[in-house]
Amino acid sequence: MEPAVIYVRVSTHEQVQGGVSLEAQEEKLRAYCTMKGLEVARVIREEGVSAGKPLHTRPGGSELMAMIERKEVKHVVAYKLDRLFRSAGDCANRVAEWTKKGVNLHLLDVSVDTSTAMGRFFLNIMASVAELERGMIAERTAAALAHKKESLEAYCPTPYGYDREGDRLEENPEEKDVVARILAMRTRGDSYHRIARALNEEGIRTKNGARWYASTVRYICQNRLHRKREA
Repeated sequence: MEPAVIYVRVSTHEQVQGGVSLEAQEEKLRAYCTMKGLEVARVIREEGVSAGKPLHTRPGGSELMAMIERKEVKHVVAYKLDRLFRSAGDCANRVAEWTKKGVNLHLLDVSVDTSTAMGRFFLNIMASVAELERGMIAERTAAALAHKKESLEAYCPTPYGYDREGDRLEENPEEKDVVARILAMRTRGDSYHRIARALNEEGIRTKNGARWYASTVRYICQNRLHRKREA
């Protein structure tokens, strides 16, 4: 029997929404390995880890990669493609690398086995479709957020310069003065770091009472909500 690693992952959001639990994934994958005659050498569990993180940067993903490098595993078994990969390109590159090392990928939900040419073909198609779907969701989300900003509908988190009143955003005069000053300093050529330092030196705090950082200032300067209203 060839050694296999079972990889299961859930994000915090999925746990809240009642997605396929770690236990349910593991149970199904163990049954699959038994059916395929694979020996489960290790079960790697990632809890509360986002799919947006590359595999090698996750604690369990790093362990999996190390096992592959040490030639301790011949098969990687996961419930779905998005348990392991964040994009079609990421999937294609990683699977090509694993194939060269003699490691096969198995995805239970679509019965993909990359030890076969047909399995690799379908995997590439699935990865591309999954990436298209994520891209379309991102576009819809961005469009919805832009509409909310345009009509001053409340969104999360409440932007600096505004307060939330029910489902609407109402201007916060004191914070709007700070926003106007930030934009003026930026127009004058001041760096994000310099603007943040000036605000901190004067004891001005962010929306949640924290210190200002270059990234915080950049967000305000690039937020079309402020740019449109200040224009």
